[in-house]
Amino acid sequence: MNKTIKIGILSLIVGLGAVSCSDDFVEREFHQQVEQGPLKTVNEMQAFVMGGYASMRSPYYYGADFLAYGEVRSDEMISNLAGGYYTNVFNYTMLSNDPYATNTYNKIYELVAKANIVINTDVKTLSGSDLDREDALFYQGQAYGLRAIAFFDALRLYGQKYIPDGTGLGVVLPLKYDPKALQPRATIAQTEAQIEADFAKAIELMDGGQTGVTELSTNALKAMMSRFYLYKGDYAKVRSLSNDLLGKYTVVASNTLQTSFRFVMNGAAPNSIFELAVGLNASLSTSSYRHRLNPYGYGNIVVNASTANLYADNDARKTLITANGGQRYLSFGNTAAGSFGKYTQPQGADNIKMIRYEEILLNAVEAELKGGDATKALEYYKNLIANRLLPIAKKDADGNPVLDAAGNPVMVSGEEQANAITSVDISMLKKERMKELLGEGLRQWDLRRWGDAVPRPEGAAIGKDPNHAAFPIPRTETDIANTPVLPNPGYDNSK
Repeated sequence: MNKTIKIGILSLIVGLGAVSCSDDFVEREFHQQVEQGPLKTVNEMQAFVMGGYASMRSPYYYGADFLAYGEVRSDEMISNLAGGYYTNVFNYTMLSNDPYATNTYNKIYELVAKANIVINTDVKTLSGSDLDREDALFYQGQAYGLRAIAFFDALRLYGQKYIPDGTGLGVVLPLKYDPKALQPRATIAQTEAQIEADFAKAIELMDGGQTGVTELSTNALKAMMSRFYLYKGDYAKVRSLSNDLLGKYTVVASNTLQTSFRFVMNGAAPNSIFELAVGLNASLSTSSYRHRLNPYGYGNIVVNASTANLYADNDARKTLITANGGQRYLSFGNTAAGSFGKYTQPQGADNIKMIRYEEILLNAVEAELKGGDATKALEYYKNLIANRLLPIAKKDADGNPVLDAAGNPVMVSGEEQANAITSVDISMLKKERMKELLGEGLRQWDLRRWGDAVPRPEGAAIGKDPNHAAFPIPRTETDIANTPVLPNPGYDNSK
């Protein structure tokens, strides 16, 4: 563990979460000035798990920055550098003391620390009833799931999987809370194996249990696992996990797509599998992802013209993009009633959608195309398309509108348009992932796992080093005396 984390955990902020009638997430802070002792009650275990979710929704993590990293280093969105946000990330000009690299690293390992305290609690020693201890096992399962997500995020951002001069290093894998420990980075293979083991243990302990969508449930775990195994290229496991989820949620229809992203649907959208609770009481305000996307905020993450042009005129997703002043925004407007796109609540109180059912369908399409059943892939693809295309007027062979007996145009529904599709291939899948998951923080990782080009802006001062595809390991980590943690190549702290 690094020095910064050590200090942060000795004064650990545990978010005690409670969901009120309005679904607002209430956070209280408890500062511990002594090293964390064993947990004694199931309520304390729950508090640390809720604190893990609070760490995840930080602006340095899923509250803004981690999602932005997946977009501004991709072919679908860019940073226009307004307000100075993401300049070093977008231009590949980071140094080892860069705040983006350091702050996100610290938040990820803060989540790991909180999870480890829960994971290493001996449930048999907790006070309370046997039923309390059963609840404690469920929270322990959530902690394993949260640690798996944290290690996966750290691997994608700091691991050496996609750089030419790496030596196969993954990330540091602390498995218990010990702020004095010095531990080297594991290999990529070891990191992936630990992520798998943590997910498997979470599934075992949670034993099919379900929660609301603002906490990890067994279904949410399987959804996040499908994302991990897709990244890893284990398509058989993606198929198995997707099969367990198909039919348990529904694709949002084209006429309710915008509504599904609105604040009023926090925790209630039929396609939501897992989301981080925010709400008005814990709104992220000007630090929110919404503020980065919306021109009434900083508006510095904008949609590429080539991306916007992919949408057919009758694609409901096109309405989520607003052109203004020569740029295209995925969030637009400064009032609740007059805002459009994704993440639109003016105070930044939108819940953070971690994974939607539509992503599971797309994962399933790709996995079936990679060694599975092409018929199933087409079925899943058509399900999504049918719920994205608005009705269009039917035309005859000469291109003229077909009219009914009353002289009205005959309309072709989205389902009918989808049913006309006879096959799907990888290129169609890739395009559909871009259109459906735009702005949700996944595109960079899709491009890298496919081996597709990840564009870099022209004129970046020192942005030509391909090793910069991985973030630098923060200097606060590599400068600790006697640390075995090695930096990533290509940065100022390289050895």
